[in-house]
Amino acid sequence: MSDRRLKVFYTVARLLNFTKAAETLHMTQPAVTFQIRQLEEQFNTRLFDRTHNRVSLTEAGIKVYSYTGKIFEIYEKMEDAVREMTGDVSGVVNLGASTTIAEYMLPALLGDFKTSFPEVNIRLKVSNTEGVVSMIENNEIDLGIVEASVNNKNLDVEICRRDELVVIVPPNHELADKKNMSAEELMRYPFICREKGSGTREVIEAYIEEFHNNHEIDLCMELGSPEAIKGAVEAGMGLSVMSLVTISKELKLGTLVAIPLEPPLERPFSFVRQRNKFRAHVMEDMLEFAQNYCRTHQN
Repeated sequence: MSDRRLKVFYTVARLLNFTKAAETLHMTQPAVTFQIRQLEEQFNTRLFDRTHNRVSLTEAGIKVYSYTGKIFEIYEKMEDAVREMTGDVSGVVNLGASTTIAEYMLPALLGDFKTSFPEVNIRLKVSNTEGVVSMIENNEIDLGIVEASVNNKNLDVEICRRDELVVIVPPNHELADKKNMSAEELMRYPFICREKGSGTREVIEAYIEEFHNNHEIDLCMELGSPEAIKGAVEAGMGLSVMSLVTISKELKLGTLVAIPLEPPLERPFSFVRQRNKFRAHVMEDMLEFAQNYCRTHQN
């Protein structure tokens, strides 16, 4: 039985969507369908029901799915054991990161990691915090790095560093000379924010609720990336609150001014992974490297 067919089946069974499975596997949908048909011929039974544009596992499909997960775990243990004997660190790490971390923290970290472990391939998926946690829960990635709290008790969460968020305004703004700002002062101005599900937005909303719970933000714009928010603030369309790690270039160029909040607003950047999942040696090396990197690059 082809290992490839099992991988295709496992992906379709996990996502219950042939189109998404094809995208995940970098295959065409007809190729995915062909692999599934071959596997069904092998077992002489249907593994999926396809009715009313919905995909579900048959009773046989559920049984194959449970065994397939165990087979892949044994494969990983076997490969890991051989690599440990030979001292070879290679393989693939499926990594997920929220937008701020992926754009401003990971490039340098992954560059240093590839220098130390050239045989390891990194597959990075970028989403907001909510999306990264969902990928961890659905076993789509091995390790996530997010910028907000995670409440799923079945996941291991480990803080890697602290991050300060500050108010940003253009240099000609009336607030540009202020030494700090309160949540109450923040309420008086049009505010530009990330989309719902963003870790940054979640932290800001929690801060305002804690220190100024009588008013809502005067939200004038929602944007899907830190770069878009910085551009809108520079254009004078409103102010925002952003991570210090995202605005170092703009502060040096003088296109933005950072104003600390009082009391200060901090959040954790955290590693997230499944608690009971088998951890391949290469993933443990990646995590240990990232932990050491965060300890030595706090600023």
